[in-house]
Amino acid sequence: MAYVVRHTLSREEKLAYIEAEKCLMSRPAKLGLTPAARTIFDEFQMVHVLQTPEVHFVGAFLPFHRLYVHAHEYMLATECNYIGAHPYWDESLDAENWESSVLFDPDTGFGGNGVGASKCIADGPFKDYINAIGPGQSQTDHCIDRDINKCLAKSAAPNVIENCMKMENFSSFWPCIENGPHGAGHGGVGGEMLNLFSSPGDPLFYLHHAYLDKLWAEWQAKNASARFADITGRNTGLPFGFGPGFNGSTPPVGSIPDGDPGNVTTLAHILSVNEIVPNVTVADVMDTKGGLLCYEYI
Repeated sequence: MAYVVRHTLSREEKLAYIEAEKCLMSRPAKLGLTPAARTIFDEFQMVHVLQTPEVHFVGAFLPFHRLYVHAHEYMLATECNYIGAHPYWDESLDAENWESSVLFDPDTGFGGNGVGASKCIADGPFKDYINAIGPGQSQTDHCIDRDINKCLAKSAAPNVIENCMKMENFSSFWPCIENGPHGAGHGGVGGEMLNLFSSPGDPLFYLHHAYLDKLWAEWQAKNASARFADITGRNTGLPFGFGPGFNGSTPPVGSIPDGDPGNVTTLAHILSVNEIVPNVTVADVMDTKGGLLCYEYI
């Protein structure tokens, strides 16, 4: 299935996707990850909470989130009969005028900025959703909150993206993405999206990470024979997921993930989304049009 830019979808296509996401917010939880999770949407968020220390600031970040968005699309189709393409948010189109993005439209978008002291969103299709997971690693009922920051969003500007696309290998490409559009999407939306652990509590998360995946796929396609096998980086997480970054020197914590012999991520590294879809290796998700995955970006 193709992934398409949110800006170009018709009104009907936008509303169909939003209804499918709302469907996940109404379907009872089934994985048993935590008693607090009431819905499948909550469980997706809980998967991210559980995996955060192992899949952030590490080489497996982009591969894990590629699998995570794929699993999200799979559940939209199988649980909610969604037959459309999974959208992405081309944030470079909005970097200089973030708060006016069509994504924040209350009618065909995801609702606007948070209001009042709580910063809860007050309009749009998700204004009444009570999230049971987060903030962070806590499990408390709360609204979806946002605190839009147009200054942080500027790191998604076209010139930043162009610079990342010039990188010759994954070890330089990924830090460029991390310091540019990845931070721009989370920081620009703010609120729930800015929380390292519980950010999937805002449905914009999935469009943001589909966009990052698109950038990675386009970078890979520039030299497919080499880049479908180009993976590296720290292999184990840092305390609470924080640290000096991709090639920093802070000692790793936790056990070495399955499939890898040491503290460098390889193609054999095993990725898991807690059995929403079966575990795979990094090698399995390197090509979006390969054996496991079957989608392209338009």
